[in-house]
Parts: sequence; structure tokens; C-alpha cells
Amino acid sequence: MMTRREAVALLAVGATNVGRASARPGGLKPTLHPIGLGTWQTFDVPAPTPALEEVLKLFVQLGGSVVDSSPMYGRSEAILGDLAVKTGVRDQLYVATKVWTTGKAAGIAQMQDSERKLRGKVDLMQVHNLQDAETHLDTLRRWKSEGRIQHIGVTHYHAGAHDDVAEYVRRGGIDFIQINYSLAEREAERRLLPLAKERGVKVLINRPFGAGSLFRETRGKPVPAFAKELGATSWAELFLKFVISHPAVTVAIPATSKPEHLRQNMNAGRGPMPDAAMRKRIADAV
Repeated sequence: MMTRREAVALLAVGATNVGRASARPGGLKPTLHPIGLGTWQTFDVPAPTPALEEVLKLFVQLGGSVVDSSPMYGRSEAILGDLAVKTGVRDQLYVATKVWTTGKAAGIAQMQDSERKLRGKVDLMQVHNLQDAETHLDTLRRWKSEGRIQHIGVTHYHAGAHDDVAEYVRRGGIDFIQINYSLAEREAERRLLPLAKERGVKVLINRPFGAGSLFRETRGKPVPAFAKELGATSWAELFLKFVISHPAVTVAIPATSKPEHLRQNMNAGRGPMPDAAMRKRIADAV
């Protein structure tokens, strides 16, 4: 049975998938499962590994679609692209990456290089950490109007930049923001997440585990008994359910190179989602 959260996630991208049939072989139209896959550090390896190959295949088998990378992440784009083609899942992915440089010509060259490394069209191109955002957004809006990319956005990983991100949301003309949000970093709840929801801007969440701090906080603690009410059996599932149950959040993008952790992460997108009272219980338990 599809949960309310899964239905909302599908409906949220229904309009954006119009016309995707012509962009994907066989008319495939990826949808945005609320749990995506980040690639920072985990995919930055000298060569593809069996574990990463299994992670990517399993991610798609379990309904995942959104994968996020960046030129900043070393070899992550190239490894992701190679594995996506090798495993035959490239057309089932919603591929997000970023531009992370200064200057128009340098930005265009870097984005073209990302397309080559990722072995195909990029669905969402974002300005990484707002670096030279005005310059790159001018290019991205043109690329979007030409059909070269589907969506555009801006990102940051630190709450100190939330006001700047909010300004781009207010101006309009972007489809996504990507920001940090977790039980350890809740600053986005105050203004940025409500603003994004009000303006219809979709939200990707990085650092959903607070850069690992949440696991350090709960090390040795048993998972609360109430987790069973949500179908959760691990702290990771509770942390992710807390994030994706916020009404403004579209997709969380935890990174992992371990299939067993990938299964836990994906399970967070299934089953009942916490309401306000349950979200408080989860926060109090950490």
C-alpha cells in the first residue's frame, strides 16, 4: 500500500514528468522517491567497486531514482556514470549534479564535462554552495529553456547561508534548493523550509544524519520501542523519517557505499510517517 508520503512525492513531480517520455528510451519517466542517493566521498574511488555496483542496482530495485553528485566530489561523477551504464539503470535515474567554479566560460565547460562523466543528460543542475550563482544561473536558465536540462537550483551545506538561499527562493526562477537539515541541524525549520513550501520550490536535503553526529549521539542506545509504529528498525530509519516527514521536503540524499545501509535508508521511505507528536518523540529520544 502506498503511504501518504509516497503519494505526495509522486504527485509533487507529476507535472515535471510531462514530456519525459521523449527524453528517455521506451518512454520511461523516473519519479522522485523520498530517499535519494548522495555520492560525496562514497563514490570518490579510483575505480568502480562491487559494493558500489550493488548499492546502485539495489537503490533502483527498491524504487530509488534521485542521485546527486558534484565536480567537487572528485571522481564521483565519473564512477556514478560508469556504474549507471554498466548496470543498465542510467535511464531510471534522476541525475542531479552541480556547477562549482567561477566565470561563465568555466561554468559551461565544467557542466559539459559533467554531462560526459555522467554519461548522459543531467536532470537537475545546481549552483554548488552559491559559488558565482548569478553568472551560472543565467546560463542554467538558458539551458533549461533550450531543453538541455530539466530543472535548476542552488545549494548550500551550512545554516549560515540559509538567508542567502532564501533570497533566491524569494526571487523565483529556481526549481530546487538543496540544504542541510536533520535532527542535529534544525535551523531550516524556522524560515527556509516554510518559505520553500510557500513558493513551490522543491527541497533536497543533504547531511540528513548531521554528518554522522546523530549516530555518535545514539551509539549504544537501543532503538525506541515506538519505532515499530513507523515500521522502523534502526536509528537511520528514524532519522530519515524525521527529515522526509517535514511537509516542505521532497527528497533526502544520504550517501552510503554499503548495501545493508542502503536497505535501511530506503526502508525509511516506506510505511507510516511521523506526525508532529511522533516527530517530537523522535527528537526527544536522541
